[in-house]
Amino acid sequence: MAQAAQQEDRDLSGALERGEIVRFSRAPIALPSAEDQEFLRTALAPFLARKNVSLYPEADRLTGLQAPRGIKERARRILAGHSARVRAFLAGAMPAFTRGMRVGTSSFRPLEEEGRNLSRHASNELVHVDAGAYGATHGDRILRFFVNLNPSRDRVWITKGTFRELFSEHRKAAGIEVGDLRPNAAERIFGGALRAASRPFPMLRVLDSSPYDRRMRRFHNWMKDTPSFQASPSRTISFEPFSAWMVLTDGVSHACIRGQHALVDTFVVPLANCAVRSETPFRILAGETGSAGGAEQPILR
Repeated sequence: MAQAAQQEDRDLSGALERGEIVRFSRAPIALPSAEDQEFLRTALAPFLARKNVSLYPEADRLTGLQAPRGIKERARRILAGHSARVRAFLAGAMPAFTRGMRVGTSSFRPLEEEGRNLSRHASNELVHVDAGAYGATHGDRILRFFVNLNPSRDRVWITKGTFRELFSEHRKAAGIEVGDLRPNAAERIFGGALRAASRPFPMLRVLDSSPYDRRMRRFHNWMKDTPSFQASPSRTISFEPFSAWMVLTDGVSHACIRGQHALVDTFVVPLANCAVRSETPFRILAGETGSAGGAEQPILR
């Protein structure tokens, strides 16, 4: 198994597209100051209104806190700075792959993941592939960059393999069709209007839909709703304090079963940027890639 990726590795986008979890033993960017990290870990807890504190950088909008103005402004400033550093790293390391990518959120996850007793579809402890968290992607890829901000405890994931591997095995049980993914005329008009309106109001994106996104959401829900699937063999991956990792979370199954305090930045990468087209969920769902067998499990780099 390959070990931690280094910044000098110039095939980071290829590794992501092949379904690998690209891991850095130390974050390849400057992290918030020690004082700001402690603020995130301790000062926000009394004011949490949601499970995550999230900044929408393009709209400069913070959600997840019911707090005095000074607390909210400091959290916004910390997340905005972190988001800018992550974007600069990704753009420098993978310029062709990240060209034109859309910024989702920069979030701090303050709560312990283990034993949160959330609904099945909201739970991070159940293995899934990401779908629809920020509205329809129409086949564009979901790229997430994580940092374990816990100074003393690992963040622990499990995975059951790539989208291609799992879809090949479970498509029929999940009742998912393969074939034409073109939206109808009404969906194209409605989706275009929503995308325009979502620039100043990013939460409107959750109203968008497409044949691709509905199939992805169905598979996501089937995974979480199926006890036999959740009980099937998994691989465990531990991420040490202050380590970082990135993954195309629509293409690699994952669950976080243990860990507290993480920074998570989400981006939507244009499908057209992908060089390994046969491994994209869009091509697989459209039935355009031939045999769905033979893919390797995701590995660490």
